[in-house]
Parts: sequence; structure tokens; C-alpha cells
Amino acid sequence: MSDLFDHAAAGEPAASAAHRPLADRLRPARLADVIGQERVLSPDGPLGAMLAAGSLSSLILWGPPGVGKTTIARLLAAATDLAFVQISAIFTGVPELRKVFEAARLRRAQGRGTLLFVDEIHRFNKAQQDGFLPHMEDGTIILVGATTENPSFELNAALLSRAQVIVLERLSLADLERLAQRAERELGAALPLTPEARDRLLEMADGDGRALLNLIEQIAAWKLAAPLDPAALATRLMRRAARYDKSGDEHYNLVSALHKSVRGSDPDAALYWFARMLEGGEDPRFLARRLTRMAAEDIGLADPQAQAVCLDAWQVYERLGSPEGELALAEAVVYLALAPKSNAVYVAYKAARAEARRTGSEPPPKHILNAPTRLMKQEGYGAGYEYDHDAEDGFSGQNYFPSTMKRPVLYQPVDRGFERELKKRVEWFARLRAKRGG
Repeated sequence: MSDLFDHAAAGEPAASAAHRPLADRLRPARLADVIGQERVLSPDGPLGAMLAAGSLSSLILWGPPGVGKTTIARLLAAATDLAFVQISAIFTGVPELRKVFEAARLRRAQGRGTLLFVDEIHRFNKAQQDGFLPHMEDGTIILVGATTENPSFELNAALLSRAQVIVLERLSLADLERLAQRAERELGAALPLTPEARDRLLEMADGDGRALLNLIEQIAAWKLAAPLDPAALATRLMRRAARYDKSGDEHYNLVSALHKSVRGSDPDAALYWFARMLEGGEDPRFLARRLTRMAAEDIGLADPQAQAVCLDAWQVYERLGSPEGELALAEAVVYLALAPKSNAVYVAYKAARAEARRTGSEPPPKHILNAPTRLMKQEGYGAGYEYDHDAEDGFSGQNYFPSTMKRPVLYQPVDRGFERELKKRVEWFARLRAKRGG
């Protein structure tokens, strides 16, 4: 496939094109010219297959900014001879929606369908999203919604059941290079950058094609006589802010990446994702809480010191603040990543909760109940209890589960770290319990 942004549509006056932003001048004229989305646009991809069959259904285009969501929607309308109508959920209310639906209804009566493109569709509330349903069902509109947020969380189930979610990917460095070459051909000149600065420019765009073209347009306006190196470029251009929403999907993606890197004993990857979250503006206190959770869930008793390390790092951060205190949290990240791992207590805890729900209100066996009154003694409370400190090895081996319940095995320590020692103790007590009939 060619590039994300192609030349302006044929027949458009050249003078007017010169005053249009570069990103607009290089919009693709064909779906085959869209770069970076071959997976969905190829003949075997979902959109390619729909077009080949001549049957376009309602869609949700989910992907980061600057990957071609609006452009793809426009070109789908052109490829299927549908009227293209674009609205934004930010600026459109119920009265405007009614007018859009009525116009689509009249258009349909005249024999032409409507592709309604809704940008930022996740910003509509549930009632507004429900308003699209009857018009989708009776064929008044083909809905194409665009969102940067996870549709599973932001769109209601009724809408999702009537639309296919198409995932669009951020542009790779190779994709951005092809786009830069297209821009250079449009501008009629190579960018005044050293090869290293050119690589830096592509990184600054952070997978966003529109952002790259805006940066290129700035550079072209400088009319430089000599190429810039990376340092000179960095003084003139600000890097695009990393895409990170502390309450959105990217937040949870990076939390997951950090957690799994720690669990996978990769200190380098764990530090990278930790730094990515800080660079995105994450609250270090949130990270301190998550690290402490990781210590409890994934290190557990294989290294009991891990939780203390996290709490100490948290306290250091509270004393020093940012940025100095963030180093203590980074040390905790490395410690957790390199600590022996065990989720044995976590698994045992969940199993215990399941047993508690299953057995309901089964009472403890009477021999371990206190008997502060004569009636309770007469009922057998405390009868037969053996004081473990008086038993051989300080262990009586009695049963402590409800008398009607078969004894489960909940805690099964692993053969790593400190749990290796705990495993020996568990096995020792199990042998004594079996010997003493508990």
C-alpha cells in the first residue's frame, strides 16, 4: 500500500491547496493509499472484505489519534456511494441529531444512503448512544463511530451489538518515514535534517501521522540553509506529549505492562513502563500503591521483605516528594522484579473465600469454642480441646475446620525463596497431623 496521506483530489484549484494545511493537502484519495492499516484494509481484512462484497455495515473505528479514522470513514462513503455526514459528539446535542436523522431519512427516500461519521463517539452518554439504534436498524444510516477509548468500557452493549469494532494501529517508524517522503515530494524539497535528526523527528510524532505532518510543516517554514542535528532540532521543536489518560484505557494498559514486567522478573522492562507512566503524568502515590499490591500478590511469602521495601519506598517518597522521591520507588520496582515469585498465598486466599461461600454458616467444631457459661459447658463447648503448648512438639494435630467439612488443602507453597522453608514446615505439620489423626 502507499501512504497515509496522498495528493489532493483531482480538479482542486492549486492556489487554494497552497493555503491548506499540509495534513489536509495530503489526505488519501483512495483507501489503497492509507498507510499503516493494511491489516484491516487488505482484501482479506474486515473492511476489504466488506467492500468486495458490496455490503458495508456499521463500524466503530478504535485507535490512537492520527492514524486515519476520519479519512477511512470518508473513503468508505466514497467507495460505497453513500452521502458522507460528519458530526462530533463534543459539539452535537439531541436537536442537531434529530436534524441529521431527518435529513438522512429524506435522502434515503430519494434512493441514497447516508454514512454518518461520529467523531469522539464515546463522549455521548448512554441515552444519546441509544438514540442511534432505531436509525441503524431500519437502514436510515450506516454509523461509523471513531474513538480513542476502549469501546468495551465506553460504549453500551446495544450499540456494540449492531456495529463491528475495527482496531486501527499506531503508525510505525517505517510508516512515518514513508509519510515524510510523501510530504517532501509535496513540498518539493528534502527536509533540512541530518539522518539522526530525521530519526528523532519520527520519534517525536509518537505514531501520529497528523502530528508528523504538522511538525514537517513547521520545519519547512524555517527556510534553513543547513541541516539541523538532533540537538538543534530539539531546541526548536517540542516532543509530542505521550498519549496518556490517567482515567482512560492507556492508563490501564501501562499499569498492566508494569505489573506483568515485574511478575516476569524483567527489571529493565519494569523500569521502562514505570518511567512511561511518570512521563505521562501519573501520580507517584498511585504507583506506590500498585507496587505494594504487586509485592503482596506476586512475591508473597517467597520474599516477605518485599512489602516492607515497598512501604519504605512509599514513605521516602512522601518525605522527599517529586522528583527526588521517585528514585526510591524505582528501587522498589527493581527489587520486586528480581525477587523470587510466589502467588501461593494469593491462590490460597481466593480458594479460602470460595470455601467460605460454599459452606455458608457452618459453625466451628465445639472443642475450639470458649465456654464462659455453665450452659455452654453443658453443651460441650471447649470439651476435648488440647492446648498445643502442652503437646509434643507444640502441636496437637487437632481439627480446626467445621466438623461436617472435609479438610481442604489451601496453601501450597512453592519451592522458591523463603517459601522453600515454609514448604518444609507445611509438610512437617502435615506428617504430624496424619500421625496424630487430626
